[in-house]
Amino acid sequence: MTTETIETTADAERLRRWRLVLGADTGGALAGADAAMDRTLEALYGGGGGAAGEADGPRRGGLGASAPRVARWLGDIRTYFPASVVQVMQRDAVDRLGLSALLLEPEMLEAVEADVHLVGTLLSLNKAMPEATKETARAVVRKVVADLESRLSGRTRATLAGALDRSARTARPRHRDIDWDRTIRANLKNYLPAHRTVVPERLIGHGRAAQAVKKEVILCIDQSGSMAASVVYASVFGAVLASMRALDTRLVVFDTAVVDLTDQLADPVDVLFGTQLGGGTDINRALAYCQSRITRPAETVVVLISDLYEGGIRDEMLKRVAAMRASGVRFVTLLALSDEGAPAYDRDHAAALAALGAPAFACTPDLFPEVMAAALEKRPLPIPAPAV
Repeated sequence: MTTETIETTADAERLRRWRLVLGADTGGALAGADAAMDRTLEALYGGGGGAAGEADGPRRGGLGASAPRVARWLGDIRTYFPASVVQVMQRDAVDRLGLSALLLEPEMLEAVEADVHLVGTLLSLNKAMPEATKETARAVVRKVVADLESRLSGRTRATLAGALDRSARTARPRHRDIDWDRTIRANLKNYLPAHRTVVPERLIGHGRAAQAVKKEVILCIDQSGSMAASVVYASVFGAVLASMRALDTRLVVFDTAVVDLTDQLADPVDVLFGTQLGGGTDINRALAYCQSRITRPAETVVVLISDLYEGGIRDEMLKRVAAMRASGVRFVTLLALSDEGAPAYDRDHAAALAALGAPAFACTPDLFPEVMAAALEKRPLPIPAPAV
């Protein structure tokens, strides 16, 4: 193949891609699979003389209000695009074309590509959902939750088990509880060559399992609409933490009211359907409830997951955080628990919390086990940059 042929082929591919992005207004005909792909893009993004995704101008495309037509479109996009792109296009369809109502139909739910954002949309529609749709919706949510658990649970348990094991070490172990490997390494400076022995000035061991102090974790989750993905991930992590015998886990969700969902932690799907995304925010009231449930401050970690747009009493909220920290509680503030990074958040409140020693930062699901391990061991948090 000559250089000229290669360049011609590259130019043709470049023009093809621009034609798919910009639509029919750029001219040029498409055939076969390209034409079918273009029709699926036009149905969602087609507009008058603009790039895909532009909101201005008359819309030529559109999926209409027909559930069968939308179901076919959902099938088409799965044919022509990878799952990651399908999920983006589904979210755009819900936002741009107002398809939330169609998600209340069972046949539509069976056609969609399930992901965390779809779960958030379904939860926001929970109260409006007809009975005929609820079982299908639960099946969709359960599939996403199962996928998340399989990805996140193993690493979370392993990381936290190690942290709990280390935090249970004692400097005055009984003879049968001495960790001789660690004890020898810690006392090598006390090696006596003449006696060919190590003098163990400091013994290292583990507390006996029956006497180990159980750690307490309180997950306090803002269920306002912007926090949908965080609610999904936090519910899954809550179930994983609750399954660990060395942890006593409590899960609290809030808007302007506070709901304790601890008794549903065995099934994160039940937790999710116990939430009500949307509404206002009263962080102070939620923290007051959490504070009232703390019995052993020095052994407690409180994780607040919120964008910090406080609708309650700001000064009281900050006083509660300061009081909990002063009592020995480890307080962690996450602006988001998702892969998208920090959403819009109240920077003044975040700065005020940082001044109290509770820096606020966004946390990915993959980082969360490390954050929890550091909190349980009372060591510095692995805060990703940038942080508040």
